[in-house]
Amino acid sequence: MDWREQGILLTVRRHGESSAIIEVFTEEHGRHAGVVRGGTSRKIAPILQPGAQLDIAWRARLEDHIGSFTVEPVRSRAAVAMSGRLALAGLNTVASLLSFCLPEREPHPHLYHHTERLLDLLGQDEIWPLAYLRWELSLLEELGFGLDLSACAVSGTTEGLVYVSPRTGRAVSAAAAGEWAGRLLPLPDCLRGVGPAPDAEIAQALRTTGFFLENRVAPSLGNRALPEVRGRFVDLVSRLP
Repeated sequence: MDWREQGILLTVRRHGESSAIIEVFTEEHGRHAGVVRGGTSRKIAPILQPGAQLDIAWRARLEDHIGSFTVEPVRSRAAVAMSGRLALAGLNTVASLLSFCLPEREPHPHLYHHTERLLDLLGQDEIWPLAYLRWELSLLEELGFGLDLSACAVSGTTEGLVYVSPRTGRAVSAAAAGEWAGRLLPLPDCLRGVGPAPDAEIAQALRTTGFFLENRVAPSLGNRALPEVRGRFVDLVSRLP
């Protein structure tokens, strides 16, 4: 059993004296783990940085074995990730959420390409928070918890949409919310892809998407807590000037 393709490195952990177990996200094989022999060596360890684009070859005697990887660097994103707090927190958030949310060995080609494009924008702080928000919406969609923000769930109108139902993930207009308004989630314009999208509004939108990650996605995965780095990233976005 063997295959070869490019992938994005998500996690690295030491294995034995000199090896490492890594998780990668690839177009055709999804989130996939394997052992890298000599992964802690001076030659290979610098390559194994989260976010790195790698050429990966996997081999195992049987398909259900963890198998082993050989890796070659395609491009590193370490330097740009270390260029600022937002880039580093953003990269760590993307890698952590993919490792947390995605089932093993299940392909998500659309999400893979969206992730690659997002990570290639690292360092462009003026556009990255909004690009990340669009990616997180795509992640929810891929996992089966996508939001329907096109029209009011109650009246069908496309005007005055200011809330999201925490139960259905559908938009609700101000007129239709009535006495339930206090129980609904905010729907800032940027969440629907309209308006100038200031960073404070993006942070508000991320708290809405975060509700569904925490209360829909996490319970479906055994009620594990979301990676803490996401909360720190949202706080960082909310404090941007």
